[in-house]
Amino acid sequence: MTLTRPAVATDAAAVMTIYNHGIAERSATFEVEPRRLEDMQQRIADATRYPLLVAVDPSGSVIGWAGLSGYRPRDCYAGIGEFSVYLAPDARGRGVGRQLLNALVDTARSRGYWKLLSRIFLFNTASRALCRACGFREVGVYEKHGQLEGRWLDVVIVERLIDENLAPSAIAASASR
Repeated sequence: MTLTRPAVATDAAAVMTIYNHGIAERSATFEVEPRRLEDMQQRIADATRYPLLVAVDPSGSVIGWAGLSGYRPRDCYAGIGEFSVYLAPDARGRGVGRQLLNALVDTARSRGYWKLLSRIFLFNTASRALCRACGFREVGVYEKHGQLEGRWLDVVIVERLIDENLAPSAIAASASR
């Protein structure tokens, strides 16, 4: 049984390893520089506004993570979070990504977010399928969004509204945080 929980400081090395594996694969991010332990420690420490969740296997090992980051700095976007999900290679295809992303949506809901979004490489069919399975819709394609190792790559934009947080009072409460 896989457990999903908020990341704690001692998870930083595992989160870094999983993220760096994703960077090295060149299949999920435009990032090319590996993350340092200090980067992930800071990211976990800053999780008050932008949560970071981990999936832990029965042995206690972190096998995946999902997190939110800010979308844009303007107040009108305060309830929109950009999300990321990364899994250890041996955790893929076992439902861990779905468990993490659904838990992240629930966490975002409880924190007043009204929309989650991300950009996914067109060729990353596993991530696109995960998002569809978790209620996200593809809303468009950014052509030649960035270069990775000299190649222009297109990305598909995915989003999911959190309907119960779209009420005017929920938006006002979120913006006042």
